[in-house]
Amino acid sequence: MSDDIDVDIDDDAFKGIEAIIHSMTKQERTNPKILNGSRKKRIAMGSGSTVVEVNQLIKQFSQMGKMMKMMQGDGGKQMMQMMQGKGGMPKI
Repeated sequence: MSDDIDVDIDDDAFKGIEAIIHSMTKQERTNPKILNGSRKKRIAMGSGSTVVEVNQLIKQFSQMGKMMKMMQGDGGKQMMQMMQGKGGMPKI
């Protein structure tokens, strides 16, 4: 079995995300926790998106950060074992 993964991603797929990020100040990109309602509204208007889309991106970013922290140390080993079926989650 080959480990190569061939994924076709449309060139336009990340344009919305890129627009949202470019509409943020450097401080907001560095520390998304400072984003309040008025900042999110400004970012949405500047990127041609909605506040809901800005919130979704922030939530995804936060979840990815949590996953990356989990992958460090023993958490990564446990996750890989779960994915390979070597314990972790009980079988039903």
